[in-house]
Amino acid sequence: MDSFRTTIPVQRAPFSINHTDGLMLAGSCFTEHIGNRLAEAKFSPRVNPFGIVYNPLSIARCLERLWAADRPFRAAELFENAGLWRSWEHHSAFAGTTPEDALHRINEAYSADAAALRQTSRLLLTFGTADVFVLRSTGQVVANNHKMPAAHFDSRRLSAEETTDAICNVLQTIHAAQPGLKVALTVSPVRHLRAGAVANQRSKAVLVLACEAICRQLPFVHYFPAYELLLDDLRDYRFYAADMIHPSEVAVSYIWDHFVETFCTPETRQLMDRIGKIRRAAQHRPFHRDTEDYRKFAEAQRDAIARLRAEQPGLDFGEELAYFQET
Repeated sequence: MDSFRTTIPVQRAPFSINHTDGLMLAGSCFTEHIGNRLAEAKFSPRVNPFGIVYNPLSIARCLERLWAADRPFRAAELFENAGLWRSWEHHSAFAGTTPEDALHRINEAYSADAAALRQTSRLLLTFGTADVFVLRSTGQVVANNHKMPAAHFDSRRLSAEETTDAICNVLQTIHAAQPGLKVALTVSPVRHLRAGAVANQRSKAVLVLACEAICRQLPFVHYFPAYELLLDDLRDYRFYAADMIHPSEVAVSYIWDHFVETFCTPETRQLMDRIGKIRRAAQHRPFHRDTEDYRKFAEAQRDAIARLRAEQPGLDFGEELAYFQET
């Protein structure tokens, strides 16, 4: 036992995640870390349909609208700021220079992700903060304030009950139609220090309590301790990035390994190892591609890809094959 830290043991989830599952992830920027790792391992995740969303109320509204599938966004829901047209429900990544451009970006993603949600069997939600901005003109809790002047907003903290009700309602609706749906719930380890460290801890406490209540009410939901792994297991500033807010790459890798052990079967982990070897080989940049040794190396990788594709026809190795065929 390491006397200088408290490790959090892996507790296998009551369900698994494999390469044939329909995956959707929504929530804070930490969602992007996990989504990117899943994509690198050749899963097929749909990540953040409305862009990065930090608060659970906006996550619930995102899922509700996607599930409805017949509520595309309208020009009246957009506003202009700093030369770009934006939506209060979306991240700035969806902004456009004209209303038509923004709506095209937003509704193209909406159609694809609404259809994907109907095929989703594994949903990962990451809550970032319980502190929200409320648009004074409408009373709407916004997903993103887009750095608009503070005079446009009131701020408040969601309650654990409010959070629990919003998430439970939408998950129950989806699960009633898709009883095979399983949900992984987590709290982002990213610190939200806009209002200070005390406010951040109180906000995270609301989210942790809400997650507990959701898991109690919905047996198909499992809590994954990403927040606790960084705050209580690693528990050191050397595991943060230079901004002292976001987890470092080492910390993300540690949490990812814990995630894989929690949700992936030994067979899936073995498959991920084989995929990882091919991906690392594709990142190799030889000085001389015209040698016999390199041609044999590339042929061996193509053979390995062929074997994997025969076993798992859904895996996409287009990028790797293109690289190894450039010989």
